[in-house]
Amino acid sequence: MPDASLGDPRNFVNRELSTLAFLERILEEASDQRVSLLERLRFLGILSTSLDEFFMIRVAGLKQQLSGHVEETGPDAMTPAEQLQAVSKRCHALVERQDRVLLEEMLPALQRAGVRFLSGPLSPESEAAAAAYFQREVLPVLTPLALDPAHPFPHLRNKSLNVAIRFAGKPGARLRYGVVPVPSLLPRLVNLPDGAVPLEDIIARHVAQLFPEMPVEGCWAFRVTRNWDLSIDEEEAEDLLVTIEREVRRRDRGGAVRLQINASPDEPVSRFLAAELNLGDGDVYWQRRPLALSEFFAGVAARPEIMQLHDEPFTPVVPSALGDGGSDLIAAVRERDVLLHHPYESFEPVVSFIETAADDPDVLAIKMTLYRTEPGSPIVRALQRAAENGKQVTALVELKARMDEEANILWARELERSGVHVVYGLIGFKTHCKLAMLVRREGTSLRRYVHLGTGNYNTNTARSYSDLSLFTSQDDFTADATSLFNLLTGYSKPDRWRKFLVSPLGLKQSILQLIEDEIRAGAEGRIVAKMNALADRDVVKALYRASNAGVQVDLLIRGICCLRPSVPGLSERIRVTSVVDRFLEHARVWYFHGRGEKKLYLASGDWMQRNFVRRVDVAFPIEAPELKERILSEILGTMVADTAKARVLRPDGTYERIQPAAGGAPVRSQEQFMALARRAAFSDASRSPTVEPLLAAAGKTEPRQKRRKA
Repeated sequence: MPDASLGDPRNFVNRELSTLAFLERILEEASDQRVSLLERLRFLGILSTSLDEFFMIRVAGLKQQLSGHVEETGPDAMTPAEQLQAVSKRCHALVERQDRVLLEEMLPALQRAGVRFLSGPLSPESEAAAAAYFQREVLPVLTPLALDPAHPFPHLRNKSLNVAIRFAGKPGARLRYGVVPVPSLLPRLVNLPDGAVPLEDIIARHVAQLFPEMPVEGCWAFRVTRNWDLSIDEEEAEDLLVTIEREVRRRDRGGAVRLQINASPDEPVSRFLAAELNLGDGDVYWQRRPLALSEFFAGVAARPEIMQLHDEPFTPVVPSALGDGGSDLIAAVRERDVLLHHPYESFEPVVSFIETAADDPDVLAIKMTLYRTEPGSPIVRALQRAAENGKQVTALVELKARMDEEANILWARELERSGVHVVYGLIGFKTHCKLAMLVRREGTSLRRYVHLGTGNYNTNTARSYSDLSLFTSQDDFTADATSLFNLLTGYSKPDRWRKFLVSPLGLKQSILQLIEDEIRAGAEGRIVAKMNALADRDVVKALYRASNAGVQVDLLIRGICCLRPSVPGLSERIRVTSVVDRFLEHARVWYFHGRGEKKLYLASGDWMQRNFVRRVDVAFPIEAPELKERILSEILGTMVADTAKARVLRPDGTYERIQPAAGGAPVRSQEQFMALARRAAFSDASRSPTVEPLLAAAGKTEPRQKRRKA
């Protein structure tokens, strides 16, 4: 195919629709009867949270483009109006399926497990308990809002749960509606003698006490989602922290983008709320199940009668060679590079790396980036302690990490109060790379130790995200880490990078060159790349050229993929699979055969324009032969072979499950990784590939697995 034809819009999947395809795969896991009940509930909660963010950022952005008369299109050439129409249709179908799964499968299963949800009339005992709870715990914190000309429609907080009340009255009556915000600090589920009732139902049952002498016609729970993106001119900001703090407070005033309501479309309350929020019919989601599912399921999952319905617990292991993960880790890294595969191998050595350094009298300086971390972070506490111990501590805190801006502002202030030198990176760019460096005096010289990762310094997500960590003291790596920190803190751009590939300083060009090298190798070329998203037009076109040149390409992409694989004459040698399982696939790994050189990189970012142009991301090579072989055979090889939790992307942008060949046992990659970690728990000598390596025969097309429609 001529290069000019590769950019045809028909060769690209729309980004927003690809995102929704990923959410549909999450719903598939929630629908899978083979998955444990509480794991299925967790997937439904993840779907709800992901949809919230999709509306708050992506749908809000499309609406802004539409209102601003922006006609600019992406590689697929869909206009904002076309995208909004397609997104609305797909989202309504997705939400309807989600409701069916919850109401027809999950809630009955919970009932059978002993969790009883009450609706309709209550028994006298439960009625009395509900009334007492309302008087004691709920009524004192409620704020009933009447809506009339003297009381205009209130500003409702983003994602807040509310109860709408319609009052009976004559046509034209001045007071027809009221609103009661549901307190977010109270438990979402209320236990009564006969079962559990949602808090919003408790309020609805006693709403007459809030509006005495007003005949109530009906009550409906509803929820509003707002535009949540920040608009910051960093060039004009005198103090970035203060500016972002101010904008974070303001953004709760963003325009509404979605209304969810427990009412039917023909209820007048639906039309009333949509009109007050300036929303069209396509923005309203009439839902039959409880809203704000994440909060709802948090109450369900904690109930003792269903604790046995969780997945079998898995405890991450610490390789025996790392000992206590602190001083023993430093000793190990002094001798060789150390690779950890989280969450199968514990994140604790990463924490100990910083904690031990904070108290080590020979450590003179600590530098690290913080993109997302958790409340009470042990790493943040260790940085504070290190500064209090007199060490030079520098923390680059990314204030613009989406959805974590408020938390990162708090971290920045706490670190500054402890004496840590806090910086916010480069103006106009998000610092998305994950690295930490220690400077340690050893004898008469200084030695540097570096940690590089594909995931965040967050002990919570490290238990549920699949990521990779590399510890090294190699001079080329530590020199590049020093140069990168100097760039981030002092705008000191290095003449060259010894090992790192850094965006926006040439990372994309390096990837295109690596693909071009495989194109030159033709049928001997081989590319295997694992990432969260592929959306950059130039990289997609380069991969199409690679396929046409005879290069076998396997892409392991969890989420967004704008490339169309398996199209004759365009991408017939490209295979795209997505694994959705217990742990969120988050590691970025890139393999290029390189005429036998086997170039292997780990990275902090995806193949997206934002990562190449608007973020500081880092890719770094894995050079130790034993680590390279481990990643190729044990990790990539196993994931390419997954026939249990993998879906394959079809040319039309839909996904279908893969099934093993007739008579073959399914390969579940995450299960293999857990089993391998258990076997190798305290002896690296017991490590061996879990499946026959699929990457050894570069340039040979791997046998395709039979497929079944999901």
